[in-house]
Amino acid sequence: MRMRRSLSELEREFHREVSLERHRRASLRRTAQQRTLKRETERRHKHGSIRFFVLVLTLILTAVIVTVVMFRTLYLLLG
Repeated sequence: MRMRRSLSELEREFHREVSLERHRRASLRRTAQQRTLKRETERRHKHGSIRFFVLVLTLILTAVIVTVVMFRTLYLLLG
């Protein structure tokens, strides 16, 4: 009789450990997914900022080049 009781206790303990392990693995999986999403978001934001900076720089350079060409053309026409 004592043997059966200890076996049932072992079974309960085993099931409890299995359940805890499943929860732990699920938690680790969720944590890893959250880290991955956070890294992707940060990378996307960084690339977006760089692209915006390049766009602004391109617009400024275009304005400067057009202004210089316009004044040189005016100088040649009036000079």
